[in-house]
Amino acid sequence: MQHILVYADSLSWGIVPLTRARLAFDERWPGVLEHALIARGRRVRVVEDCLNGRRTVWDDPFKPGRNGLVGLAQRIEIHSPLALVILLLGTNDFQAMHPHDAWLSAQGTQALIGAIRQAPIEPGMPVPPILVVAPPPVEQPRGPLAPKFAGAERKCAGLAQELRAVAEANGCGFFDAASVTPASRIDGIHLDADQHRRLGDALAAVVAPLLAAAER
Repeated sequence: MQHILVYADSLSWGIVPLTRARLAFDERWPGVLEHALIARGRRVRVVEDCLNGRRTVWDDPFKPGRNGLVGLAQRIEIHSPLALVILLLGTNDFQAMHPHDAWLSAQGTQALIGAIRQAPIEPGMPVPPILVVAPPPVEQPRGPLAPKFAGAERKCAGLAQELRAVAEANGCGFFDAASVTPASRIDGIHLDADQHRRLGDALAAVVAPLLAAAER
């Protein structure tokens, strides 16, 4: 059985926009992806490590543990051997308390790629390939989280292009989630249930050949 690690934030955790509720596993895109790959005949397990508020490499001044770089190497060690790591981060880099632009956020993802490849996995286990997924751009934030994401729609402009450049420079796969879905119609930040389904199904077509290559 091949294992995929999804390292991500609330867009993948499956938060229901405007609530603190969570979609069920088979409604979240990682669960949709797992079921779609199994339907294609692959023996696969998708392991979720998705934390609400996670940044790429920055701390949250109000909540501990949101720096995605801290502890990442150990997570790779814990879950090895891995056939693939999927990174879908960046949205929280543009919260109102941060001044970051798309280039800086993409550099954060580059640091995560380095940590994955330098993780202290057991000898003989493979260094996993990495798929970088760009989140849909934040639209006009709405609801209780609007003040937290004020200005994010401006700061995140160009993130997909910057992440594509980082992925290509580091020999990683790349997928732009905005090619199949925008951000939530409800809060402009997260993903609605039907958007999770679209993203999971689309990623299955991208991930399947990566898993086949990892077997060779």
